[in-house]
Formats: sequence, structure tokens, C-alpha cells
Amino acid sequence: MSWEAHEFSARLLDWFALHGRHNLPWQANPTAYRVWVSEVMLQQTQVATVISYYGRFMARFPNVGALASAPLDEVLHLWSGLGYYARARNLHACSQAVVAIHGGEFPQGLAALIALPGIGRSTAGAILALAGGRRLPILDGNVKRVMARVFGIAGNPGSSSVSAMLWAQSDACTPNSNVAEYTQAIMDLGATLCARARPACAACPLNGGCIAALEGRQAELPGKKPQRLRPSRETTLLIARSGCNGSVAVFVERRPASGLWGGLWSPPQFASEQQALDWCQTEIGEPCSDSQALLPIDHAFTHFDLRIKPLMVQCRPKAGVRDGGDRLWYPIEDPPRIGLPQPIRRLFERLRANKA
Repeated sequence: MSWEAHEFSARLLDWFALHGRHNLPWQANPTAYRVWVSEVMLQQTQVATVISYYGRFMARFPNVGALASAPLDEVLHLWSGLGYYARARNLHACSQAVVAIHGGEFPQGLAALIALPGIGRSTAGAILALAGGRRLPILDGNVKRVMARVFGIAGNPGSSSVSAMLWAQSDACTPNSNVAEYTQAIMDLGATLCARARPACAACPLNGGCIAALEGRQAELPGKKPQRLRPSRETTLLIARSGCNGSVAVFVERRPASGLWGGLWSPPQFASEQQALDWCQTEIGEPCSDSQALLPIDHAFTHFDLRIKPLMVQCRPKAGVRDGGDRLWYPIEDPPRIGLPQPIRRLFERLRANKA
């Protein structure tokens, strides 16, 4: 028999008081701004990874006004390596909307928060609960897993019917008091004990009334999304260099706002080596040395795998090929503060280390 909602929250709060995480950086002075940034960073990313990024981000952008007035390139630069870059673009757009529409203060209404760029129902609930103690449920990935297992809610959690059941259960379990503590507790339980693989059921305060634990269904719950064949792609990355020794620069361009690495900077990508060389000759100038294939880079995205094949070419740029707009020469030894995708950043670090 599963827990009643009030028993669930009481046991969870007792566990949190003794075993929960109380010293995370965003728990100090939990303003709406600080909570919001942490919630966005924690989407699809582990706490251990987020902590250092959060510290650097807060040092540079201590409030929503500082973030709103900053260039997008600087925001993307500090986000480089966290992945899912649409989060950073939405963060920047949301900060500007908060300043322009709400006078620099996050709105206190759920609907008004959800209307802002990049804020969904669960993130809005977390902001209002953690920063203001408002009684609002959340349903991030950790909470979905806990609710599905404890209360035996089967099926694909991404479907509308199962999602509605999970939201209803989350709402029923959210107490009328100690809401901020409960909200942190339910996220902590999912992140630390009720993990996707090998959940620590013996240490869980809810195992006595958890349907998944009682019936041995931990691997079954929550339900899985329908399997899809994972595609793979290849791209040739043109590393067009100018200069020599310590003054080497690589030609980069800003990616379109939508799509792969939206808004970030990267060397141009092509379907083949020949296309890359033809483009280089037309747009930059005749290569002054033979091209050199570098070691390929394999990178996994959410929905596909990408093999990046860097092709390095030494160039003497034509007179008209200068920095400006969405193109620039990226100096390897003295890099500017722009947003680079993680595999590109690592490639440039390798070039810098090899003095290539």
C-alpha cells in the first residue's frame, strides 16, 4: 500500500532535515533571480557540474539587470561547456524581458512567469516555491521519477495523460507549509537516492510505501519513451589559419540562432573536404599549403551522434576578409570572450598546446 500524500511529505521533510543538501550556492540568499539561474542551469545537467559555472556566472552577473545589459556573446562564453545553449539564449532574453516588462523584478504570478522566455510550469513553480515559499508543485525529471515509483504511475511520462497524473500527484504531495524545504527535498531525493539506475532503496525514507520498491518495479518505473534509432552524422570543419607562430588566428563565424550550436561561434562546416577547400578559396583566399586532416572529434548530442573531421589549411586572406558582423579571426593565443561549443573550445585548446 502506497503512502498517503501527507505521510509522504512528512517523511520526506524529516529525511531532508538530516540528509538533504543545505549548502548549495543558490540556497544562500535564494532570491528569484538566483533560484531562476540555478534552475535553468540544472536542466539536463548534474549539480556537481553546475556549481562552478554558477559561481562564475553570479560573479559576472550578480543581478538580472547586469545579465540583461550584457552582450549575448559574453553570456554564451560563460556558458561554454554546459551544453543545451538554447538555455543561455533564453536566459539572456528572459532577463531583458524582466527588465523591460517588469521593471527588473520577477513577477509573482505563475502565468506571468511562464510567459517569460524559457520558463515552463515546473521552473516557474520552483522559483516561486524556493524563493517565496509559495505552495506550487514542480515536476522536473527527478520528481517525475519519484512520483512514478512511489505511487506506481506507469506509462511514458512524456505523454499528456501520464504527465497529467504525475502533476496531480505532485500537487497532492506538496504541503501547505515548509514549501521551500519540501521542494528542495523532493529534488534531492530524486538526485541522490531515487536515481535512474541502481536506486538506493534501502536508504530511502519512502521505501516502506513505495510501489516500485515493494513490487520490484524500479527498472520499469517511470515508463520509457518509445525507442528511436539514433542517427549519426559527419561534418568537415574548416580550420582556416592565418599568421604563424604566436600570432595564429582561425577563421570563425557565428552560427544561426536556431539549430546546432545556435548563436555560438565555430569554424565553417561542410559536407566534404572538397566543399571546404572550394569555399576557402572563394571566400578567404588561395591556400598557401596543403591541407592537413586532424584527428576526428566525436560528440554526442541529445538526438544524434556527430563526427567532426577538422581540416586545417594555412591561408593568406584576401584584403577584404576582415573581422566584422558574424565573422572574425579568432586569435589562438589571446582568445576573445565569445561563446564556443565545447568540442570547438577543446580543439582550439589542443591547437594552442601544440602551437599548431
